[in-house]
Amino acid sequence: MKITWLGHSAFRIETGKARILVDPFFTGNPGFSGVDVKEAAAGVTHILLTHGHGDHVGDTLAIAKESGATVVANFDLCMWLAHKGLENYSPGNTGGTIDMESFTVTFTNALHSSASITEDGVSHSLGNPNGLMLHFDDGASLLHMGDTDIFSDMALINELHRPDIGIVPIGDRFTMGGAVAALACQRFFNFEVALPCHYGSFPIIDQTPEKFVAGMEGTKTRVATPKPGESLDL
Repeated sequence: MKITWLGHSAFRIETGKARILVDPFFTGNPGFSGVDVKEAAAGVTHILLTHGHGDHVGDTLAIAKESGATVVANFDLCMWLAHKGLENYSPGNTGGTIDMESFTVTFTNALHSSASITEDGVSHSLGNPNGLMLHFDDGASLLHMGDTDIFSDMALINELHRPDIGIVPIGDRFTMGGAVAALACQRFFNFEVALPCHYGSFPIIDQTPEKFVAGMEGTKTRVATPKPGESLDL
């Protein structure tokens, strides 16, 4: 499995025949500078969305139109995107699992919000925010937590799914900060590898993963902090 961090909460996951983008926020993403959008989206087969905020939906419509990739998101978000012209999508909702042939996607809980403000100033609810639990036929299991705070039912997510890899928001203000994120990983999960995200982009959130890295010292979990555009082979 090859995982590439693309800044903020955006990741590219390559395994088997699947080429997956999660939360592909490229245009306007300060944390995405120096990364080629066409290269990031090359050959994409699936686009997975944790929730409806603009810094997560990002370039979904343009990439889906260009590539024909299947968009996987909660029902409300899929219907909103379909109204905007999205044609190939597979909706779900919290607790549900979608079989994408070479992998499955399960929608887990996340403590956050999910809405969009349109050009006329109206707020549209885009369903509940989610984490995304991925089980692959030929590789490690992966949990992208989405945007969230710590919550005790993370223990139940771990009991049900036993994720090997965790993608963890750490930037504070809109998600849990680094110290709390480290506590969540230690108390509720047994990740082999943890990748922090949702930092280093906008100036009002934490710019480095230092608090998370410090909080994870002495644990069995390997903390990986690639630069945007860098990949890990796991």
